Amino acid sequence: MDDTDGNAMTLNNKLLNWYSRHWAWVTLLIIVFLVAAIRIRLLHVPLERDEGEYAYAGQLILQGIPPYAKVYNMKMPGIYAAYAVILAFFGQTHVAIHFGLLVVNAMTTVLLFLLGKKLFDTATGVVTAASFAVLSLSQSVQGVFANAEHFVILPAIGGILLLVHAIESDRPKLLLWSGMLLGVAFVMKQHGAAFIAFGGLYLLSRELGRRPVGWKRCLRRCGLFSLGVAVPFGVTCLTLLLVGVFDKFWFWTFDYASEYVSSVPLATGLRMLRRRVLSMSGSSIPLWALAAVGLTAPVWDKSARARSLFILTFPAFSFLSVCPGFYFRPHYFILLLPAIALLVGISATSIGRLIPDRHPLNARNAIPILLVLIAVLYSVFKQRAFLFQMSPYMASRTTYGANPFPESLEIAKYIRQHSSQNDTIAVIGSEPQIYFYSGRHSATGYIYTYALMENHDYALKMQQEMIDEIEAARPSFLVYVRVRTSWLVRPESKLLIFEWFKEHSEKNYELVGIVDILPSQGASYYWDEEAAKYSPRSTSWLSIFRRRE
Repeated sequence: MDDTDGNAMTLNNKLLNWYSRHWAWVTLLIIVFLVAAIRIRLLHVPLERDEGEYAYAGQLILQGIPPYAKVYNMKMPGIYAAYAVILAFFGQTHVAIHFGLLVVNAMTTVLLFLLGKKLFDTATGVVTAASFAVLSLSQSVQGVFANAEHFVILPAIGGILLLVHAIESDRPKLLLWSGMLLGVAFVMKQHGAAFIAFGGLYLLSRELGRRPVGWKRCLRRCGLFSLGVAVPFGVTCLTLLLVGVFDKFWFWTFDYASEYVSSVPLATGLRMLRRRVLSMSGSSIPLWALAAVGLTAPVWDKSARARSLFILTFPAFSFLSVCPGFYFRPHYFILLLPAIALLVGISATSIGRLIPDRHPLNARNAIPILLVLIAVLYSVFKQRAFLFQMSPYMASRTTYGANPFPESLEIAKYIRQHSSQNDTIAVIGSEPQIYFYSGRHSATGYIYTYALMENHDYALKMQQEMIDEIEAARPSFLVYVRVRTSWLVRPESKLLIFEWFKEHSEKNYELVGIVDILPSQGASYYWDEEAAKYSPRSTSWLSIFRRRE
């Protein structure tokens, strides 16, 4: 053998040795890259209405206008701040928002890898990361849209990872940072409280499990954790108090929110849950089956049994985070995906340990990897049209039906071209993305009209406040949304807002646009003179009115 062959073998051996040491990080990088490539293909999906709310509120923050001053909603302000950061760094476009989501999703994937690795082993971490990356792309959970749940689980998983590290390395100062991250998850959305509850219970259980129990130590460490949890909410309240919107913040996020979460009967919620689970698991049945196996792993796997407290409680509290109000909307289940992914990782490595020692070591690794690979590829194959073929427009339409999300871009373009930057507009419906796209302020803080249609004591008062704000602002444009899902009118809904709009628009405004959303043909646009001659043919349409001089 000559020197060239020897050098080549040496190089190959070095590469193999390097890969054997770093295979997990290489695999993780490949996972993140492949998922990012799919998300990049869909960056141009139009904003849905929750994204539109966050984007508009974030836009206002960058203009120095605090949350709840011109945006009334029960969402916590953390998501508005997160969007403001994305808009500041990447630009004020829907593409920039989805790129920000790409970054958040990649960071969450890496944190889940580290959590699986910390709790179990490297292979569990890799499988957990791969499972989450695929599940979080799913159309069934609206995963390519930047809903608040993505921004809840990032700090929540970071906080849980620090919590585990603090307990096992006996570094109590980390408990403060763990609590702060979990507190940030709550400030992103109220559902994050379930992860705080999990963290507190896990910490308390581990402390009480020590023998002998050190009560002073337990109180000190739980106190540090609780202090960390309180800091983000305390800072938020103080900030909103200083900028003069605390009363509105409290009303919308606690007083009204308590009415909102108590309006759905349990029986109705359970029916909705069943439909959602069937829909969500349909494209990923093998992954969900592996997760179910992982949940039972403490019974039959000694290594998993050592982590039984975490294995049983983390999925339980993750599920509780989905439950407030029993609405079970598709994107709520993003909160459950980290637990499902971790259970898949536990399942795979536990199955590997069932293979007898007499079999080659690579068989013990290869069989679980093959199972997970089949499950992941099945999920990708079932969603191939959405992930690889559909245009961003079709991705939005097949996910949200006749909701006017693609059409909002064109409507906002017309308004922007026919108004000045200081003009205000009013959307009579729940389409806040129009405010963001157009770069125009809303004439009213009621950027959603759902609360006006609900059966509670505030509804009629809210309608009158919206009317008064619009009349006082005299907006240049009104956009009337004749789409069922933009209102969700109920038999008991008060109809004052519709009666007022008909009279007010006829008296003060002229029709300049109609957007007719025809399911089989897409949207048709009629502007200016054409709009006056056109009668909508579908049941979902929008009309645009300009104020008369």
